[in-house]
Amino acid sequence: MSDKPYEARLARVIAYIHDHLDDELNLNRLAEVACLSPYHWHRIYHGFFGETAAATVRRLRLHRAANELVHADGAIESIAARAGYSSVQAFSRAFQASYRMPPGQFRSAGGAAVYSPEPLPSGGGVMHNIDIRRQDGFTVAAVDHRGSYMGISRAFESLYSWLAVRNLIDPRARMVGVYFDDPDAVAEDDLRSMACAEVFSPNDVKFETPVKRFEIAGGEFAVLTHVGPYAQLCFAYQWLYGQWLPSSGREPGEAPVFEVYLNNPRDTAPAELVTEIWLPLKAAG
Repeated sequence: MSDKPYEARLARVIAYIHDHLDDELNLNRLAEVACLSPYHWHRIYHGFFGETAAATVRRLRLHRAANELVHADGAIESIAARAGYSSVQAFSRAFQASYRMPPGQFRSAGGAAVYSPEPLPSGGGVMHNIDIRRQDGFTVAAVDHRGSYMGISRAFESLYSWLAVRNLIDPRARMVGVYFDDPDAVAEDDLRSMACAEVFSPNDVKFETPVKRFEIAGGEFAVLTHVGPYAQLCFAYQWLYGQWLPSSGREPGEAPVFEVYLNNPRDTAPAELVTEIWLPLKAAG
């Protein structure tokens, strides 16, 4: 069997998992979606993605729950049930194991406190370290995503499987998310973003749907390094744009903001995820 049938089968399963995250996971049903024997399907999935399908579902449900705790007022009991847990106690244990704090604490202080508005110190200091870096432009393989930024993992899974079947996984390559719209100004369903992976020899790669070639523009950037769950990134953006930028004397450039992910959510606890936010700047002076 060639690689491409596997690519299509993996893509179907990724789409099915994301579209049925509220349903009870049926491993035999996933095997049917993949058109593979249930005796072998689990090994193929684990071999490609480094985690079982059940682990993927647990991770995505907790990721969604963290976002709901930050952005919604729903009762923790309801969030726990939607995440597939029969009790708040079971949900709290699972959430704390991944996020290093119970759900109630995460809701009240899991990110807002870290980036809470405070007067900037005198002398032009800032509350969080910002690195000003120069970066040459670089080429990425990209998959478009439309909708909530918290749902871009679906595009990353599709991109990863596309790269894997072509032997294009390179440990040196940066994984990048490009975000074109302000989620406070654009309806969630209309938000545009791209899941990307750096490509070192783009002229040797045949880009095929759903993957396209995209150029990340070079220039000068303000880089904020965030440590913690992706659900907290909204607070980092609020601080970066609301406090640091107005006090910096700099202006944003014309290119979109992007994020660089320094570790992998498949094998890294959410509390230990490291994300760099790259804000393009106009040339000083």
